[in-house]
Amino acid sequence: MSVTIRDVAKAAGTSAATVSKVMNGSYSISQETTDRVNKVMEELDYHPNLRARNLAHKSSMTVVVVTTLGRNVGFQNPHMFEMMCGIEHTLSKKGYSLIIKSMMPEEAVDYVRQSFETKSADGFILHASVISQELDEMIYQKEIPHLVIGMPDFDSHFCWTDVDNKYAGEVAAKYLLTCGYCSVAYIGGTEKDHTSMHRLDGVVSILNQHDVIRPKNYVQYGESVPETGYAMTEQVLSGDKRPEAIICANNYLAYGCYKALHDLNIKIPDDIGVLSFDEYPFSQILDPQLTVVNIDMYDLGAEAGKTVLQIIKKPKMHVQSYITYPTVIERSSTKKIQ
Repeated sequence: MSVTIRDVAKAAGTSAATVSKVMNGSYSISQETTDRVNKVMEELDYHPNLRARNLAHKSSMTVVVVTTLGRNVGFQNPHMFEMMCGIEHTLSKKGYSLIIKSMMPEEAVDYVRQSFETKSADGFILHASVISQELDEMIYQKEIPHLVIGMPDFDSHFCWTDVDNKYAGEVAAKYLLTCGYCSVAYIGGTEKDHTSMHRLDGVVSILNQHDVIRPKNYVQYGESVPETGYAMTEQVLSGDKRPEAIICANNYLAYGCYKALHDLNIKIPDDIGVLSFDEYPFSQILDPQLTVVNIDMYDLGAEAGKTVLQIIKKPKMHVQSYITYPTVIERSSTKKIQ
């Protein structure tokens, strides 16, 4: 005779309702009880009819990540996959499956609407690259559980979470000042690159607090590619006084900065310190290894997964917040100045 949910409850010393809550990923059940019930289900070889359970609960137990993917995206944006790993880890612990869909912003409105109306998905995690005002209005009207990764650059009803890049910039500037650097330059992305600009805002706010003077050539903007990083570093060094440290908005610009300094026979960190943001993709393979302000993107994904599950349970819940875990990983591209 097949094992029933009551058999599991009896063996685990709990109620059938508690076993059901464990299978449904309820946050009201302690981790100790959850582990005990899961262990009993494994020992008794209990396999609930997930399809029947989902139909009864009118739930697909599925969350879809909607983003824009393409060739070389793993190299261009390695953080995306760290986030997805964190999301999947959180969802799987609660019995949810993760689907990844790639599309252009103009396709997202119909896809999200149809997936929700046909109950193909319970909720959606949307990358900022696919959002639009039309998508915002549709989701708001239909009360679709969702979470946007990245703060929208327009007024919206979206639930969203993002890294506080301004704060990360503040951490970078404070670290360099603590090391003893008295003049700091910044090479960043274009003025449309919100991540770079927010990091610059944080850097500037701290430098202003400490009355650190920045010559005009100490702040440069350009495309986030090594070649531009090389050219911007040359511009930073073109003035009468050389900065003691350069902050690069990302690893690609840091790569170009390193090459420029090497070609000019300027030693890192003896002659000039270099700091960037994020671990990937070059920080540990550059010579000397790069000091970075890093955000744990896996944890960000895990928190995003937890938040979207809460929104699925409470569709009227509204979340707009930053998640920030910036830490300085000190390596050989900076030093303490006496």
